[in-house]
Amino acid sequence: MDKISLALQLILSLSILVVLHEFGHFLPARWFKTRVEKFYLFFNPYFSLFKKQIGETEWGIGWVPFGGYVKIAGMIDESMDKEQMKQPAQPWEFRSKKAWQRLIIMVGGVTVNFLLGILIFSMIIFYWGESYLKVENAKYGMAVDSLGMQLGLADGDIPVSVGGIPVTKFSSGAISKEIVINQATEVVVNRGGQNVTLNVPADFVGELTKYENKNKSLFYPRQKMEIDLVADEGTAIKSGLAKGMTVLAINGKPTEYLHEMSRALQGLRHGIAKMDLVTAEGKRISKLVAVPGSGKIGVGTKQMESVEKFGLMTSFAKGWKTSVNFLGDQLKAFGQMFSGKIKAKDSLGSVFSIATMFDSGWDWRVFWKITASLSILLAFFNLLPIPALDGGYVVFLLWEIITGKEPGDKFMEVVNYAGFFILMALMIFALGLDISRWF
Repeated sequence: MDKISLALQLILSLSILVVLHEFGHFLPARWFKTRVEKFYLFFNPYFSLFKKQIGETEWGIGWVPFGGYVKIAGMIDESMDKEQMKQPAQPWEFRSKKAWQRLIIMVGGVTVNFLLGILIFSMIIFYWGESYLKVENAKYGMAVDSLGMQLGLADGDIPVSVGGIPVTKFSSGAISKEIVINQATEVVVNRGGQNVTLNVPADFVGELTKYENKNKSLFYPRQKMEIDLVADEGTAIKSGLAKGMTVLAINGKPTEYLHEMSRALQGLRHGIAKMDLVTAEGKRISKLVAVPGSGKIGVGTKQMESVEKFGLMTSFAKGWKTSVNFLGDQLKAFGQMFSGKIKAKDSLGSVFSIATMFDSGWDWRVFWKITASLSILLAFFNLLPIPALDGGYVVFLLWEIITGKEPGDKFMEVVNYAGFFILMALMIFALGLDISRWF
């Protein structure tokens, strides 16, 4: 079921992005009285799952469940309709329109995707607010993971600054971003009341960006193992664990913090854990708890993060800032990829890699956040000056506007074939990376 959930979320997300992107081409084409012959969600080689002719446009759904397209009359595109291009140009064709009109039609898709990303980020902030943990509220400091240990972090450390920038939010991701994206070379932490400077190892960016480390954190908030939630199903409720109890030790070993208990339970999978606890009334008790293969017994602790809500206008301002910062970070990451600081094989992936970004339990906040991010990335990639992408057409149209010279049909046909093969090569390379990771 997890894989089905991930697949459905991927298809839904990409369908939203593709349909709205193609509408970004369709609407200005119709405004300029340009005929749109087909509008398809998904690709339809040989046959379609559904199609209906409405006016001049055939609307349909293809059977290859990724991507989509609009076929604009008189335009050399992925359909490579050479026969139509041999006929005299008609007033309702793309090639008959003025260069500035064709430019607006071509940038319509990426414009919609940029605006959509900003809108979704804004609505996420408006509806859910921003969740974060202030450094001053993380009174027990960090619970350090293996990556954080490589950096020199220790349990109980409190972040002070990274790359000279003060840390106000207790966030592993924010510190990782400064190291990877902005090339921070030192992290300052408060350890036992004293500030300690940790130098970032020269090869640490490579460690952080390894594919196998993509879901790992440097640290988590360290919190007391005070039970705030007991699941209706699980071994905890069967063993008599209840809200308000505090775990002191497991099998005689002190485990007063959440991460210590998690590690202890992982080591006792399919076994029995003797848990020493204190009840909400202060009474010391012991319980025997069966530990399943997952290492999770069905208890939760209090939410440490606070949620800040914003009005609609402030949410839009923050959505804009989030979008711009996200795009800027991606550009910096690509720059580091080309410079060799980040390995392409660790950062690239096919649709299978994208699918794993979603939450298998279908968390709508995660779904929309990923959809917004993909929308910004889709706009950026489509603006790259590669023939067969919108950006390739934009370059040629700008050249035409500046020089007054229109590229010939044969030239456009050749460069579109070249661009198509470049894109196919990239897709095959990304798919190959995912296949190699499975094995």
